[in-house]
Amino acid sequence: MSSFKSALVLGATGLVGQNLVRRLLRDHRYQRICLLVRKPLASTLFDDPDGKLQPVVIDFDALQDYQGYFMVDHVYCCLGTTLKQAGSKAAFRRVDFEYIHVAAQLARAQRCSSFVWISSVGADASSSNFYLKVKGELENAIMRMPQLDNASAVRPSLLIGERQESRPMEALGQKLAPLFAPLLKGRLKKYRPVDAKEVAASMVALQHF
Repeated sequence: MSSFKSALVLGATGLVGQNLVRRLLRDHRYQRICLLVRKPLASTLFDDPDGKLQPVVIDFDALQDYQGYFMVDHVYCCLGTTLKQAGSKAAFRRVDFEYIHVAAQLARAQRCSSFVWISSVGADASSSNFYLKVKGELENAIMRMPQLDNASAVRPSLLIGERQESRPMEALGQKLAPLFAPLLKGRLKKYRPVDAKEVAASMVALQHF
């Protein structure tokens, strides 16, 4: 039996997603990496000398129709948006809750070895902050899902790295990060900005090999 692994990545073009895919391409344990994307990838986005990548353009509103692509060992879900980008709370929830929840259900249906997604520091279903509330509700929904093996979430604070799309507030936070990060100690340490490469590494470490 082959020891090589296969992976499925949702959200491969985001900040963490890009770093994750590049890490998986360098990881000799992976032989096949499928990417579910909204639009065709730029040919220069990833260096794939071994031909591991299989990008597939899909309609995320009909994600359940692509169940066959979840026949992999590991599922990585890096989907996420902002209220400003989404345009409304309903649209934000569709991306940050519904898409990821459906992905977890499909991973369960195909008996994937493990499922890892990106949540947020401070995620809490009872929070008065809409963003953190949605993140917390998703954590509860996935962790309570029966027969979903080895589900784990990473909970980063402000992400550090270069994005393709514009996020002005995040960019401002990145510039200020060197000033306030040293002040976050003890119980506040979890709120320190984190490099997207570190988040990607944590996601791989959480998978079940």
